[in-house]
Amino acid sequence: MFSSTARSIVTPIAIVRLVVGWGAVLGLVFAHPLLAPPVPAWLLVTGLVFIVGVVLVCAFGVVHEAEHLAHRLGDPYGSLVLTLSIVLIEVVLISAVMLGPGEHTTIARDSVMAVSMIILNAVIGLCLLVGAIKHGNLGHNRTGTSAYLALLVVLASLAFALPALIGRDGSYRPGQAIPIIVLTLALYAFFLYRQMGRQADDFREVDPRFAAGPGARGSVASEQGRRSITQVIAEHRSEVLLRIALLIVTVLPIVLLSHDMATLLDDGLGRVGAPVALSGILIAMIVFLPESITSVRAALQGEIQRVSNLCHGALVSTVGLTIPAVLITGSLTGQAVVLAESPADLLLLGVTLMLSVTTLASKKVTAMHGAAHLVVFAVYGIAVFS
Repeated sequence: MFSSTARSIVTPIAIVRLVVGWGAVLGLVFAHPLLAPPVPAWLLVTGLVFIVGVVLVCAFGVVHEAEHLAHRLGDPYGSLVLTLSIVLIEVVLISAVMLGPGEHTTIARDSVMAVSMIILNAVIGLCLLVGAIKHGNLGHNRTGTSAYLALLVVLASLAFALPALIGRDGSYRPGQAIPIIVLTLALYAFFLYRQMGRQADDFREVDPRFAAGPGARGSVASEQGRRSITQVIAEHRSEVLLRIALLIVTVLPIVLLSHDMATLLDDGLGRVGAPVALSGILIAMIVFLPESITSVRAALQGEIQRVSNLCHGALVSTVGLTIPAVLITGSLTGQAVVLAESPADLLLLGVTLMLSVTTLASKKVTAMHGAAHLVVFAVYGIAVFS
């Protein structure tokens, strides 16, 4: 039984991903002297493209395993596995940049801000647009989406607005950082406790067209809802444990490659005189590309609550875990962590949150809602290069 399960999980494609990821790690160990500055321009571009390509290959492998776990466990547990896997990758990449050479006081702010705008406007906007065009107006679980947005309003304010008002040079002072870390983690932990406990039903599909039916993900979620998560894991222990193990060994090359990627990215952007915020945006795009594709697929299937679980859940996890992580890293290394955003970005973030509340206050979301979110993202792109 276990051997057949293993053969269905450790597929040739999974083996290729592992070979590519760990082969790249081993190769860079020997090639590391060649990447010492100053790096020739052609080698810098080649090395960066190679590392980013390997990171994406491994990231898609992580998402693949997390998606299978998501299908087995049902929502919201499955989506949580996927989002936490992605957020782990982002935290690792940001920490690698912070611990690398050079000054990167704003990398966490720029990355999390970019993630916020990409998820709340680009991905959500595209999902609402294509989903509503294909299936018509889509119903969502307003209690669950409202819970996500309530947390995002608070966490975004603590991350980006409050440091500008009570901090020093856009950074929390040590005496301020500790309570912010504790409050952020406590709020996020309470959210997870409720989401995986008594409020689990608030994060499941409600649109009758997609909430039930043979083979639909909604029916899987309903089935999981009738059984506890421990029962599900007990029944499929071999599959769950093997997929978790494969997920871990697939994500490790990303962790090990992140430092070299951060160093080359910083060098390359510095040579072309790109905006400082572009580094954070590129990290956000690389990390969330697999999950963005997964969200669009869910929208095309009409699973708009799953889109919310993936996107809003990912952003809650990103802000709730990344900000405390970088504040702790900054405290341990003595680095300043600038979190306060510019007035233009704060305005766009405020507009985005108000638009999100307006969009998801509606019983059904439409293509027009999606178009409005996409326009805000386009304006954000203009602001970055202004």
